[in-house]
Amino acid sequence: MRPLRLSVVVAASLLVAAPHAQESSADAARRKSFDQILDLYVRGGDVYYRALKSDRAKLDGYVNQLGTAIVDKRPREEQIAFWLNAYDALVLRTVIDHYPIAGRAADYPAKSIRQIPGAFERTPHRVAGRSLTLDQIEKEVLPEFHDPRVYFALGRGAVGGGRLRSEAFVPARLEDQLAEVAAECVTRAQCAQLDHEGGKMAVSSIFSWHEKEFADAYGDKAPAAVANRSPIERAAVAFVFPKLLSAERDMIEKNTFQVVYKPFDWTLNDLTGRGGR
Repeated sequence: MRPLRLSVVVAASLLVAAPHAQESSADAARRKSFDQILDLYVRGGDVYYRALKSDRAKLDGYVNQLGTAIVDKRPREEQIAFWLNAYDALVLRTVIDHYPIAGRAADYPAKSIRQIPGAFERTPHRVAGRSLTLDQIEKEVLPEFHDPRVYFALGRGAVGGGRLRSEAFVPARLEDQLAEVAAECVTRAQCAQLDHEGGKMAVSSIFSWHEKEFADAYGDKAPAAVANRSPIERAAVAFVFPKLLSAERDMIEKNTFQVVYKPFDWTLNDLTGRGGR
């Protein structure tokens, strides 16, 4: 199987953007700090974890400020940007708190955030005046915004996650950033692949993890040729279809392919040792 190729960049979003949010000076300063961290330590979605751990003061300072942030009354774009940045920052700190990782749990790679007990489901973090785990942010907070693109914006500290950006999410550019996340995602093998010979479309498990959200947002956007498919299959097709080449669209419109979910790759997205740091 090969990665889907990007044939066009779709400028229009499925969701209408609200007017640009205006950040307070404190919010902007806090976000700028995280932006500098990402710019320095993230390349192509991977992280120089060793270097980040040795120079962690700015990340710790940013995470500590998250606890007292007040965001629930802020504009929608600012809330989304805040929660995406908070999640990714908490993942980074979780990894460096335990780095280097060399676990023994057979279900996951030895170098994986999943080798840290309770990293997602049990470890609480103080964010915006609430005590939340990473799973609670993903499963309880982010669904309130009804935009499933956010799930591909989460790095998750793993190769199979969304590609961690080298910049923070910014309220004034959030719509463009999420459009880039969606467009970039379907060019990666971890997100979607078409197998012409095998008659399969393999897509990320993230689609199945958030089946309702993707079906609600994309289920009615699929080509008529796949109208008999399940809501989540139609949603996955709709998500990738605008970016396909003519031959790939022909395969989809024949409607004889099988949709399968790719096993999620929990290998740590570690760049240490591969780029001189």
